[in-house]
Amino acid sequence: MSSLINFLKGSYNEFRHKVEWPKWSDLQSSTIVVTVATVILALFTFGVDELFSKAISNIIGMLINLFN
Repeated sequence: MSSLINFLKGSYNEFRHKVEWPKWSDLQSSTIVVTVATVILALFTFGVDELFSKAISNIIGMLINLFN
C-alpha cells in the first residue's frame, strides 16, 4: 500500500513541478485548429457519403430497369 501512496505522491509532484503546461492562448489556438479541421473532415465525409449513396442508387436503378 505504501508503494501506491509513493507512486501517487511522485505523480502529483511531477505533474505539479516538472510538466510544462501550455498557455491559455496556445490552448485557444489549438482548439480553433482542431474545430476547423473537424468541420472540414465532417463536410468531406458527408460529401463522399452522399456521392456514393447516389451512385449506388443509380446503379441499382439501372440494374432493376435492365431486368424488367
